[in-house]
This record gives sequence, structure tokens and C-alpha cells, in this order.
Amino acid sequence: MRGYIIKRILQTLPTLFGVTLLTFFLFSVVGGSPAALVLGKNASAEALAEYDHQFGYDRPLIVQYLSYLGDLCRGDFGESIEYKIPVWSVLRDGVGVSLSLTVPILILGTVLALSIGLLCAAHAGKRFDRWMLGGTTVLMSVNYVIWVTAGQYFLAYRLALFPLWGFANWTYLLLPVLIGVVSGLGPDARFYRTVVLDEMRKPYVRTAIAKGLSPTRILFLHILKNSLVPVVTNVSLAVPFLFTGSILLESFFGIPGLGGIGLNAVNASDFPTLRAVVVLGAVLYQISNLLADLICAWIDPQIRLVER
Repeated sequence: MRGYIIKRILQTLPTLFGVTLLTFFLFSVVGGSPAALVLGKNASAEALAEYDHQFGYDRPLIVQYLSYLGDLCRGDFGESIEYKIPVWSVLRDGVGVSLSLTVPILILGTVLALSIGLLCAAHAGKRFDRWMLGGTTVLMSVNYVIWVTAGQYFLAYRLALFPLWGFANWTYLLLPVLIGVVSGLGPDARFYRTVVLDEMRKPYVRTAIAKGLSPTRILFLHILKNSLVPVVTNVSLAVPFLFTGSILLESFFGIPGLGGIGLNAVNASDFPTLRAVVVLGAVLYQISNLLADLICAWIDPQIRLVER
């Protein structure tokens, strides 16, 4: 197991190197001159040259990249152009806010979708299953922006059930969490229903029924346990979203999380902050994939981690 973990960690290094290389040159070449974007078109040549020299943009790109890569290895993301403070301080301020929004969405959404998937599979073809399939289809058909605007207008503005804008306390997260859960419920519930149905058709389920085990025991102690591998895989894909946040939700509700920080970095041409958000997302994605593989191997003993 230790050798497998080391091997997987080493396999992530080329991917992370490619992400840093691509994002650096993309923002440096395609993004245009940071000095002109920040100081404006009417800035003098002397001001532009001074700005480039101050932030090192007058050096060759390869030298800039090697310097940037060395700083990343030391945990230094550079200085934010917009806030004039270290980028890590900017990200640190938004991590807690994003987690307070996205963790409840992930937990509640997963539990609710998995429960619906189990119930639909247990009553496959019956009235409950048909109603749930119709409901999840409707949920999948509604655009994410529609959920946000409708929730704000009807639940926050017209009925005044929730705060509309800002982040004064935890109550300001109730409506964004509700919208996040509802908007993702449709595809997740149908996916878990399919996973459970595939597991229910396997021979060991028929054997358990023949032995006289109760349907509830078979569903929760056998089928659910053996269905956890695709569930864990599906959840692991959402882990980077926990830290980078939901850009739309944070923007529409005025929540100062990492999603809003990334959007502000785009508008302000704050390339160091934007690069840090992209690299952080890539690192978290690689870590979540590794953890998902290890958890799946622990859940299902038939999975063998073979070192080659």
C-alpha cells in the first residue's frame, strides 16, 4: 500500500507541472500586459516600465516561470496585485467562508440523493419510482441560474424567508445551501438509482432473498455497502469544489468566498491570485482522486492495488 501511495503521488507531479506551465504562460501571453490592464491605456511608458520592473514582468518568460515554480515549491503564491498582500492571505480569508457554504451542500445533497436513489431502486417501476423520476427530470431541466434568481425573488424578496444578500451570520447561507442542494439533486439521485439497480440484479442478491433475509437488511447491509464504490467516486469529483467554492452562488448572494475571490481576480487582472486558485484546484483534484482510490480499496476487498 505504501508503495502504491508513493507511486500515485509521483504520477501527479507531471500533471501539476503541466497545470502550472499552462496557466502561467496562458495568463502571461493571452492575458496581455498586466501593467496596461491595471494602470490603464493612458499610462505613460515610464509608469508601465516601472510597474513591469516592480513585479518582474520585464524578465524573460522562462525566467519568470522558473521563479514562480520555485516560489510554489516554498508555498509562496506571490503578492496579490489588487489587495497588495500575499496571495495566501487572500485565499485563507475565503477558505472558511467557501467551506461553510459547500460542505453542507455536499453532505446534504449526497445523503438526500442517495436516499432517493435507494427508495426508487427498491420500488422500481412503481408509482413512487415514476414520480421521483419525473421530479428529478424536472430538476435537471431547470437551468442553475433560474434556481438562483427564482429563489432570491420568491423566497428571499417576496416571502422574506431568507436574507437576500451578504454574509453577516450563518442564516445568510441557508438559501444558497438550499439552492445548491436542489439544483444538484436530479442527476445525483438518478445516478445513485442506476448504481443500486445494477447491484440489485447481481446473483448474490437472489441468493440472499432465497435464504429468507428481509428486504431492508438486503438493501442496507448488502446492496448499499457494495454500491459505495461509485458513490465515493462521484463524491470525490466534488471535493475540489469544496475549496474553490461556487462562483455563481457566491456572486449572486454576495458571499466573500474563494469563488468570489477568483471572479474578482479575473475582473481586476490579478494574475497571481487567479493562478493560485487554478493551481489549488488542480492539487485538490489530484488528492481527492488518490483518497477515493484508497477508500474504494478499503470498502471492496476485491480491488487490488497492484504495483507494476
